[in-house]
Amino acid sequence: MSSLDTIQVFQALNSSPHAQLEQSASLGDGVVAALWNNRHDAQDYHGPSHHTLSCYISGGTQTYRRDQPDKKGAPGKLCVLPAGHQSSWVVNGDLRLAHLYINPEQFALNCVTLLDREPREMMLRENTFIDDPQQAERFHRLISMNWSEPGERLLTSSLAHELLDHMILSQVGLRDGLRLKGGLAPHLRRQLVAFIEQNLAEPLSLGQLARMCALSEYHFARMFRESFGLPPHQYLLARRLNRARELLRSTRLPFGHIALECGFASASHFSNRFRQAMGATAGEYRAAFQS
Repeated sequence: MSSLDTIQVFQALNSSPHAQLEQSASLGDGVVAALWNNRHDAQDYHGPSHHTLSCYISGGTQTYRRDQPDKKGAPGKLCVLPAGHQSSWVVNGDLRLAHLYINPEQFALNCVTLLDREPREMMLRENTFIDDPQQAERFHRLISMNWSEPGERLLTSSLAHELLDHMILSQVGLRDGLRLKGGLAPHLRRQLVAFIEQNLAEPLSLGQLARMCALSEYHFARMFRESFGLPPHQYLLARRLNRARELLRSTRLPFGHIALECGFASASHFSNRFRQAMGATAGEYRAAFQS
């Protein structure tokens, strides 16, 4: 999970005497949500390490970017602010807005699983004041939930993934003029993805995956990270937890059975990993989605 201390956009607003945080919550999988109100403010963002997706909930009709003074915000408008971007904002009047902060590792994982592309090939396009009613409606559902109540906060995690997936499918494009060096060949990457998905229940090892690519474990781990944006063990854990969430939502299988189906050594190991990732127990997660 992401620490709020490392999210520069959050910290910039939090340090302003004009902005007020209504609520925030870590939603698991490197995604954090925050709801703000602000008025008569100015903000500068300098190369944040996280991607930010924002939606104006109310007001903002006199809010603009200093480099785009003719474009003004409005309720329902969305902004996509990639990691590393630079922007300066002027807030005139009242503004209420919701933010999703997405860490680069989760963005990389979604590029692989949604787009079947290396994260290095892809870039999140910076965009200001987008009209996207479907995304705006998701944000309104998100802020209508009680993030401090464990059951509802788990439902927001699923909704946040819908927001993230839609953003990636609609706002991500290929980097211009990029020549990739290093990393795994595309056919090897596809073979690895398919093999891992088919064998999540098995005790996969780094050596086993490296042999599929005829590489030493050291070189395989380095090239895997270049191609997937995160180390092999993190990718494997993310896919196992994703499978576990699917089984918790759609079945009544005992937790011990789910642990084995998803490649965890024991129910306790599964429970600890799940709680670390989601901030809730597997039982709480199942109850939230089956109530």
